[in-house]
Amino acid sequence: MRRSVPVAAVAAITSAGLLLAGCSGGKGSSDESGEANAATKGIVNASDAKGGTVTYAISDAPESFDPGNTYYAFIYNFSRLYARPLTTFKPGPGPKGNELVPDLAESMGKPSDGGKTWTYKIRKGVKYDDGSEVTAQDVKYAVERSNFARDTLSLGPNYFQQFLKDNDGGYKGPYKDKSKAGLKSIETPDEQTIVFHLKKPFAEFDYLVSAPQTAPVPQAKDKGADYTKSVLSTGSYKFESYEEGKKLTLVRNPQWSAKTDPLRKQLPDKIVLNLKVAQSTIDKDLKSGNTLVDLAGRGVDGQTQAQLLTDPKEKANTDNTLGQRLVYTALNTKVKPFDNIECRKAVQYAIDKKAVQTSLGGPIRGELASTVLPTDIDGYQKYDLYPQKYDGDKLDLTEAKKHWDKCGAGKTTTTILARNDRQDEVDAATTVIDSLKKIGVTAKIQSYPTSKYFSDYAGVPKFNKKNNVGLIMMQWGSDFPTGYGYLQQILNGKAISQSGNTNLSELDDPEINKLLDSAIANTDKAAREKAYAEIDKKTMEQAAIVPLTYFKVLMYRSPKATNLVSTSAFSGQYDYLNIGVKK
Repeated sequence: MRRSVPVAAVAAITSAGLLLAGCSGGKGSSDESGEANAATKGIVNASDAKGGTVTYAISDAPESFDPGNTYYAFIYNFSRLYARPLTTFKPGPGPKGNELVPDLAESMGKPSDGGKTWTYKIRKGVKYDDGSEVTAQDVKYAVERSNFARDTLSLGPNYFQQFLKDNDGGYKGPYKDKSKAGLKSIETPDEQTIVFHLKKPFAEFDYLVSAPQTAPVPQAKDKGADYTKSVLSTGSYKFESYEEGKKLTLVRNPQWSAKTDPLRKQLPDKIVLNLKVAQSTIDKDLKSGNTLVDLAGRGVDGQTQAQLLTDPKEKANTDNTLGQRLVYTALNTKVKPFDNIECRKAVQYAIDKKAVQTSLGGPIRGELASTVLPTDIDGYQKYDLYPQKYDGDKLDLTEAKKHWDKCGAGKTTTTILARNDRQDEVDAATTVIDSLKKIGVTAKIQSYPTSKYFSDYAGVPKFNKKNNVGLIMMQWGSDFPTGYGYLQQILNGKAISQSGNTNLSELDDPEINKLLDSAIANTDKAAREKAYAEIDKKTMEQAAIVPLTYFKVLMYRSPKATNLVSTSAFSGQYDYLNIGVKK
């Protein structure tokens, strides 16, 4: 495993990156498999050919396959093969993939009561893989288990818990609800109708119900934390077998019908996901065709990147795109000395962002960032509260030292967290450590696997305090492609939870909370976007997040895969809904 990108490789990457940008134009047709960035503009190897096996691989194991207990974009994407949320994103390249369409629901939601009530009709005739019919009551139960049984299922977002009308702490979730009545704020007047009653207007609610937490779960078949091992399918594929930590195999769901599903095609016979495969092996297998998709969608490793971008033929099979993502370091506002805003401001100036960018793979993996909102999210405004100055390659630390002196922490020690199966993240953390040494901060790295990062370590308040965790490495993508979908779960104090928490800074600023709440209630899209820009600036004034790069992914297109489209909706990954095998 590489510790840092060799200098020669960085030079190759940088020059090759310019070449890649230079050949990104083209026809945008459906069969440009030999053109760089083809999948960002059209469908590569478009085909309706059926049969064969689509093989995925990932360097760790996902936190969960349970659609109600996950928060990684790649599982949001992958789970749609077996779990249908109320709405979802239409497969399409780049920004076209942000088009929201009905999935399990017949149509988009019908708002009433000024946007505080949303009504959906479930498609008739949708069945689980055991032949039983999907009901509105199953959708209600899915939301209850995923948002209110946080002691059992803690890994997903808690939007519904925050916004449903009758949640005043009394409802403890379906596993503890002795009355079995469930939430009063979700009504199911018949088997096809579900009505959500909110505390306040939520203008983007159709986006919210695209989360897999709205994929139906029949209460009688729920196994709590073990449901991940045998999810009952409503999608085009169902679970055949699951070897924990090794492999998941999906096969065609015989109960699926194209008549009730305009989005899925059910092309391959089988879908196999191999777990805990070294990234270098995944890269080799993508090139040979033994693997068709890297599930995590994070792109190739540094060695492979240098090889691809210096070989014109190989470069032609790559896609380099933004994905509504930011690489950043979260500063924990509850752990000393970063509970002091002057200390946080010092860190803003002290972290050498250019060095971090190099450790991540160079500009082709993302431009230097100065805002919380990525450049491809509506509401983004360019500004820089903590501009960095360089003398050649050397970062000027004048401002950093000035603020560190004001904070009065002197020489201090802290802990920084990163994911150990993401070598680029470990490399970036190492660079942050080297930067902070120059102002008197000694940080030690503790690294953990992706599968347990948020459930047990990063953002877990008790763990943070006990282990003096002042800094946490993070790569964040939008829950849905709006400023609210990006900002809420990393900034709102109400989003902080004891496990599965993504507000890693533990920021609970009343003004930011209020701005978020008022923005989402506003039916004027332009006004919401203006508010998101203001929230971004308020966050940077608090200096709780150090933006590092606006992340770009470099993915290799397997020559044996069909229907590849790089979509903004799922962080620049390929859309997994209809990938097939080239005949």
